[in-house]
Amino acid sequence: MKGVLLVNLGSPKSTNPKDVKKYLDEFLMDERVIDVPYWLRTFIVKGIILNTRPKKSAEAYQKIWWKEGSPLIVLSERLQTKVQAKTELPVALAMRYGNPSIKSGLQELHDKGVTEVLLIPLYPQFAMATTETILVLAEELRKEFFPTMKITDVPAFYNKPEYIKALSSSIQDYLADKDYDHILFSYHGVPERHIRKSDITKSHCNPEAGNLSCCNTSSEAHKFCYRHQCYQTTKNVISELGLDESKVSTSFQSRLGVDPWLQPYTDRTIVNKAEKDGIKKLAIVTPAFVSDCLETLEEIAMEGKHEFLEAGGEEFHTVPCINDNDEWVNVLAGWIKEFQLTANN
Repeated sequence: MKGVLLVNLGSPKSTNPKDVKKYLDEFLMDERVIDVPYWLRTFIVKGIILNTRPKKSAEAYQKIWWKEGSPLIVLSERLQTKVQAKTELPVALAMRYGNPSIKSGLQELHDKGVTEVLLIPLYPQFAMATTETILVLAEELRKEFFPTMKITDVPAFYNKPEYIKALSSSIQDYLADKDYDHILFSYHGVPERHIRKSDITKSHCNPEAGNLSCCNTSSEAHKFCYRHQCYQTTKNVISELGLDESKVSTSFQSRLGVDPWLQPYTDRTIVNKAEKDGIKKLAIVTPAFVSDCLETLEEIAMEGKHEFLEAGGEEFHTVPCINDNDEWVNVLAGWIKEFQLTANN
């Protein structure tokens, strides 16, 4: 019997600093998130971050928390419900960090008699700290607790035409009645070293070069190159919507620590668009996420807007993620159908 497991990032149980601290501990102690030796990661996370950041993060979560709970969890549950209505296969939901856990999701499917799982990481682009950590943990859990279960995963789908069409339609629908001068595609940032570590050729990706030459050159490395996949997502949407390239740009948000992260940085870009480029009306899209979360609802929609207006901007539009958009639901249902048919042959 076949089944589906949708996996998203996760969220604290509540906005209580203790729950936020527990979540951050699990998240930041992941060796694929902060990829330094265990002793150093422990010092950074438990010795520094968890003694200072939980209270501030809890306050940020409080700004965006819904009555039903965490926006990311609620939106993921809505997506699961809609996808389940489109298929006869059982569809479970899991989070990489927090609950429901990947183990509980696999257990739910196992209890229903599922032996073949289609694992769908809800990340359009591949990254060590997102897709890879989900796949690694799922395989570890399978070997330990579900040895007879087979797992097939959906690779990064940033380049799939059906996804690009759904994403583009959602952007177009939201901006149809909005006035804007420029569109900024803001992706979650990662350390530059993650790009090098993910380079299977060990000779292609060079984020320090300060240009996109390697991203624009065909290579096997692109299958696992987050930077390339982000820029390609932007290009795909530009093509799908027929946008003026001179009025679209790409940036990266949410950097942590002092190590160099992918640039240009979103916060600086937002300010520069207003102060240096004279942009008065800015729209921001966040295609690294399929569900709205702290990074989109607070960091962009609140902090980003404040920074833009303070720098002289006048209108700031944050395009919602595709969330449980019906066209996106149909895309997922289509992938599940392909899995169902292929597995039956």
